[in-house]
Order: sequence, then C-alpha cells, then structure tokens
Amino acid sequence: FVSACITGSAPLTAVQLLWVNMIMDTLGALALATEPPNEGLMKRPPIARTASFITKTMWRNIAGQSVYQLIVLGILNFAGKSLLKLDGPDSTAVLNTVIFNSFVFCQVFNEINSRDIEKINVFKGMFNSWVFTGVMTVTVVFQVIIVEFLGAFATTVPLSWQHWLLSILIGSLSMIVAVFLKCIPVESCRHHDGYELLPSGPSSSISA
Repeated sequence: FVSACITGSAPLTAVQLLWVNMIMDTLGALALATEPPNEGLMKRPPIARTASFITKTMWRNIAGQSVYQLIVLGILNFAGKSLLKLDGPDSTAVLNTVIFNSFVFCQVFNEINSRDIEKINVFKGMFNSWVFTGVMTVTVVFQVIIVEFLGAFATTVPLSWQHWLLSILIGSLSMIVAVFLKCIPVESCRHHDGYELLPSGPSSSISA
C-alpha cells in the first residue's frame, strides 16, 4: 500500500496477495487452532465476557512486527536494486520476487512466534503437533514451487540461492524482533477482574 501510494505501483500482485492471505488466514488458523493443550492452560485465570478480543499483548506484537516488516520491505522496495546489485532487464522482476519471498517467510516465522504471544521459547512442543508441522512444511514447499516453477501464473522469476537465503534470513529475524517485543511489559500478571495466575493446576482432590 505504501509503495503504491508513493511510486504508483505495488511490488505484490493480486495472486501473490491471495497466497499471502491464505498463509495468514486459512493455513495459519489451521496450524494454530490444532495445537494440543498444555498444562499452562489450567493456570490461566478466567476471562470476563467484556474482555477485549485483541489484548494489549497482541497489539504490541502486531505493531512491532508490522513496523519491522514495513521498514525491511520498504528498504528493499526503494533501495533493493542498489543493495542487491541488480541490473539488467529482469532486475525489477527479481527484486519484486525477493520482496514477495521475504514477505512470505516473515509470515511463516510469525506463525511460529504466534504459538505463544508472551513466552520467548516458542519451540516448546512444536513438533508434538503434526498438523502445525505439516502446515509449515506445505507452506514452504508451495512457496518454492510458486517462485521457481509458476512464474507465468504468479508473476515471479527463479531466484538464486543467495536471494533465497536473504529471504529466509529476513523472515527469521522476525523471531529476534519477537524476543525484544516480549520483553516490553504491557499487562500485569493480575487479571483485570482481580484474578491472579494460579500457582499450579487444579488439585486431584478437586478433579475427583
């Protein structure tokens, strides 16, 4: 949107945006919604009916990741040709593909970040959910197919291994950004209804 307003052209096509939306909405929701329960769920306090659906913690993570992606992809869009030393008739197509690829990998790594919006260790138990692992694998495989083999359909061009590595690096840096964001306090441990986190799960006597 910012690029379209400034330069009059968008680096992402309609097909590419549809694929990104599918990653974030359909595949992302499927991966996160099928996560197996853990003991930490029983330690969470009750949530009031009037509680906001999007918490302050979510807003912090969304805003931080949005700023990171806007800065990095903006630099690529406006200075990418000189930074990546691209020239020739296909330089614009290569740059737009790198931007698209980097944007997709930002969403892939953000899905991993979203497994826990407060804790830094988001890898705990990740491989216990075969659906989550499968969705991540399918997303990456289809991204490779789209970039390398479906250029006529998705308006992409094959990338060199250096550009693939750059795209993955840009996406993975969002995990470091997430670590810094999670160190920013936005909500106390006390719930707004006065509840505090339980020291442990329900005792066996209560469950009996």
